[in-house]
Amino acid sequence: MSRTLIHNLSISLDGFATGEPQSAEAPFGHAGQRLHEWVFATRFWALQTSSDDATDVGGSVGVDDAFAGRHGLGVGAEIMGAHKFGPPGWQDDPDWRGWWGPDPPFHTPTFVLTHHRRPPMVMEGGTTFHFLDASPTEALATARAAAGGLDVRIGGGPTVVRDFLAARLVDHAHLVQVPVVLGRGVRLWDGLEGLEDDYTVEAVASPSGVTHLTLTLRSDT
Repeated sequence: MSRTLIHNLSISLDGFATGEPQSAEAPFGHAGQRLHEWVFATRFWALQTSSDDATDVGGSVGVDDAFAGRHGLGVGAEIMGAHKFGPPGWQDDPDWRGWWGPDPPFHTPTFVLTHHRRPPMVMEGGTTFHFLDASPTEALATARAAAGGLDVRIGGGPTVVRDFLAARLVDHAHLVQVPVVLGRGVRLWDGLEGLEDDYTVEAVASPSGVTHLTLTLRSDT
């Protein structure tokens, strides 16, 4: 059965998944890349960014690499928010095609939640961006139909992830708590009091200093 997943979402010690202000020059605001340095050091990341003929890509193996490597397994569609697709104001730029260049890393139907709908955008590598003005429940039904029985990943940003968690639409979530304090930005946990009542929570510490948190929806929820 198709599951709804969150994977490799990094948050600070104070719960922020992005800093501020977001712009084309600073996609994560004042946070920069501090929340993502753990994954940049892994072999998984090295393999994603190496040329096809590379023989020694490097990168660390271990806990971080094992978790990071699950990112795309069995995923047939992705849902993301407007702020993950582009900086503030991208809706007014007809030439904006996302942060990732002509071949985005999703390689699946990808649904962008926005009040500014536009025609589907076909990219290289199997990614097609669809722009939906829909509730989490409606968006998930659309993405599941496109996933062909595979899983649906909720890719972020934190506002969209929070909405799906609040509606208990997420079956399994992998979050990475990074030992930095941002102080401001967009917090993941706001309004999610009591989430642990409906999810089994496990934590795995890594030598890199991050903590991998997994939340699994209880079967009786």
